[in-house]
Amino acid sequence: MYERILIPTDGSEVAQKGVDHGLSLAKSVGAKVTVVTVTERFPVQAGPDWIPGPAEIADYDARQMEWATKVLGEIKVAADRLGVDAETVHVPEAQPAEAIIATANKRHCNLIVMASHGRRGLRRLLLGSQTSEVLVGSPVPVLVVK
Repeated sequence: MYERILIPTDGSEVAQKGVDHGLSLAKSVGAKVTVVTVTERFPVQAGPDWIPGPAEIADYDARQMEWATKVLGEIKVAADRLGVDAETVHVPEAQPAEAIIATANKRHCNLIVMASHGRRGLRRLLLGSQTSEVLVGSPVPVLVVK
């Protein structure tokens, strides 16, 4: 049924629940996995006192790349240990939900497995929810792990 599963992660403890579940599911059904992490653009806070220069932006980008490499590397090791065929993808300078959906389309995934903090009401409205955005915009089924 599922031949390629997309597992998004932000490296958090909550996201790890989705990673673990997605890898286990992939192993049980013999699916290939794409693990994706998305790093956002430099958070420019335009103001009269400070404008980031090229050096600050380059440093930010390098730290984001280093972080993504570490997070994805650890998951690749876990997938290899389970015998799951996994590729890793880092999407820099993107909005997470949009990048997750685009990666699912590009990699021909037929399931997305991701975790949710389970926030409701005003907290969800104020904090936003990448999982909710993926649920609404995804052309493929989304399995949400709490």
